[in-house]
Amino acid sequence: MSAITSEYLKNETIASQPWPQQAHLYQPYEEEQILLAENASCLAVRTYLTMLNLPFVVDQRANAEFMSPGGKRTKLPVLRVENYTYAEFEHILSFVELKSLSLTKHLTAEQKDDMRAHLCLVEQIFTNAEQYISWVDPEVLQKLTRQRNGSVYPFPLNHIQNWRKQMAVRRQLGVADFLNITLDEVVEKVEKLCTSLSMQLGDKKYFYGDEPTELDALVFGHLFSIFTITLPNNILAVTINQFKNLTKFCKTIDEKYFKKVAGSR
Repeated sequence: MSAITSEYLKNETIASQPWPQQAHLYQPYEEEQILLAENASCLAVRTYLTMLNLPFVVDQRANAEFMSPGGKRTKLPVLRVENYTYAEFEHILSFVELKSLSLTKHLTAEQKDDMRAHLCLVEQIFTNAEQYISWVDPEVLQKLTRQRNGSVYPFPLNHIQNWRKQMAVRRQLGVADFLNITLDEVVEKVEKLCTSLSMQLGDKKYFYGDEPTELDALVFGHLFSIFTITLPNNILAVTINQFKNLTKFCKTIDEKYFKKVAGSR
């Protein structure tokens, strides 16, 4: 059987199966372990599944990253549905769409293309900026990142894991041309993206009107995480806070999808 045929049969099987009641979403511990980029990715996926009214259970694990089947950036969160396991927003989105579940059915073909382009840009700019502030900015690295990332491991494994993770993130940032730039240049990239998102949002409730899309879930995950996670250097939050319609957008989604359910986030 060819690889193409095997993949086709797998997709057909996934599409035919209903969404289970016991889908599990694995992520690091929120209180003592999770970092900014990981929190943003996990929150984006939780928001996306919640917008679709799909039931899932959040399972916090110290080794969530190592449960991941792979990924381009954070490798998190990890979604397990029956015998299938996927990680990160993009792959989880593709899996869910195989089941004909989507937030974009009301969009035109042109709007869908535009949304896909924004999804890629948001993931690239925000995730790399979050990783940069956590693992390259010396103040955040020394005062917060190493303590949180190593908190679940005994000595000396905590130092080994911190070194391993830092090297992996620096390689990722190097590939994305985010490593050998200054913090001011990172902030400039974030500000340009926020300007574009702010113009796209305008005075609308969501980016494409009165109904949320995958882009709304992803942007909320990143913005809300930057707003709510306290860092020794809060330059990203200060930058984003200039865009009042984006802060209002975050408040709207938080109140609609999370504030009504105690402990849902």
